[in-house]
Amino acid sequence: MSTEAQITANRANAQHSTGPKSDAGKAASCQNNLRHGFTGAFAVLLGEKQENFEALLADLRTEHQPASITETLLVQKMAQSWWLRTRALQLQDTCFTEDSVDQKQLALYLRYQTANDRAFHKALNELLKLRAERRKVEIGFESQQRTAEEHTRRQAVEKRRQELHIWKVLLAEAEVDQRVLMNLNLQTPEHRISVGPERIIAAQKAA
Repeated sequence: MSTEAQITANRANAQHSTGPKSDAGKAASCQNNLRHGFTGAFAVLLGEKQENFEALLADLRTEHQPASITETLLVQKMAQSWWLRTRALQLQDTCFTEDSVDQKQLALYLRYQTANDRAFHKALNELLKLRAERRKVEIGFESQQRTAEEHTRRQAVEKRRQELHIWKVLLAEAEVDQRVLMNLNLQTPEHRISVGPERIIAAQKAA
């Protein structure tokens, strides 16, 4: 059992060990317990290049053009899964020596490769499904818009047809009036003005 003096000495010694001070030291310390980085939160490990991961993510964003937060997260999941899959493939090479194979580690890395390969395709399929559903909504809206535009166009055509019909009727009535006047030999200016224009004015008000 520790004495009171030993406990006090241990506490004093602990004060002198405060961990790494620099950013690089802290980053290295965070990864002390990481053997392969396949579990827990995703991270680019020491020995891997962060810029390579960023380039992979940028390429996937350029290819898939995410249009929402959900799509952006799915593309990020694809990048992370593919990165881990590639890591598992590279680690498999370390299982082989000139005269032996570490079967246990190889099987582990094969499982991680398969799991992340599936995760990549799952995220891709979810992204494509989300895109297809959004496209259906867009197609439905476009169809409704075309229907409304077609209805408006038909209304305009029908209105124009009715207006043409009214003018044809007016023209026919005017021709009849003209023939009546000619038959009655009423060609004075007063008679020519009194019949035709009144019907035209009345038709304009009706239209």
